Amino acid sequence: MPGPIQSIERAAAILRLLARGSGRLGVGEIADSLELAKGTAHGILRTLQGVGFVEQDRDSGKYQLGAALLHLGTSYLDVNELRSRAINWADALAARSGETVRIGAPLEGKVLVVHHVFRPDDSLQSLDVGTLLPLHATALGKVLLAYDVTLVASLRGGEQEAYTRRTLTSPTAIKRACAKVREAGWASERGELAPDEAGIAAPIRGHGGIVVGAIGVSGAVERICEPDGSPNARLLGYVRDAARAVSRDLENTRH
Repeated sequence: MPGPIQSIERAAAILRLLARGSGRLGVGEIADSLELAKGTAHGILRTLQGVGFVEQDRDSGKYQLGAALLHLGTSYLDVNELRSRAINWADALAARSGETVRIGAPLEGKVLVVHHVFRPDDSLQSLDVGTLLPLHATALGKVLLAYDVTLVASLRGGEQEAYTRRTLTSPTAIKRACAKVREAGWASERGELAPDEAGIAAPIRGHGGIVVGAIGVSGAVERICEPDGSPNARLLGYVRDAARAVSRDLENTRH
């Protein structure tokens, strides 16, 4: 088995040192603290700066943790808190609805499935945790788009990819759908990602009412939707109840 990579160990040590400090540190201070040659410390810092993990103050020349690393850490904590707070409610939603339950959070212009509960029957199913779904073609994605203008901006270009003939692809259609989501407080999809599948989702709100994710059910169109194509009212109620419950739990963790 290959051994540890020394440069990565040293980079990690520098990041830990900066995280512990109350202010910025100079190259010499970092080198002395970690018993590194000044040139070695400077090279590692320049590399970390290049990827946004550290930042250098122009006036003093000292270093501090960078925005990219802080954002990475915040995203990790948010996703894990979202998942931990939602697990019980997601299980209950699957049991009540009899359908697959997924929880999604935004990641790089997609929906990251952070938790997935199988449909509670004996059908063959595959785990979707870690899967990236399109924003514009899923109920989870429409919820996230509706409450985050930066995500809308991430849909670069004009027409989006069409997965079926029902997929919303034009910017106008997507913006109109987002407006309907904000008005109703929930989103749905019917045959937009896969011809025979449908879904219902509602927003999960964190501290201050900010939408941090979405929870929803998905399954065959005939089970999720009424004959006229609208979402099944019973399932919609279950989804909205679960979203409110997770939101309350997230809000109560912040003081």
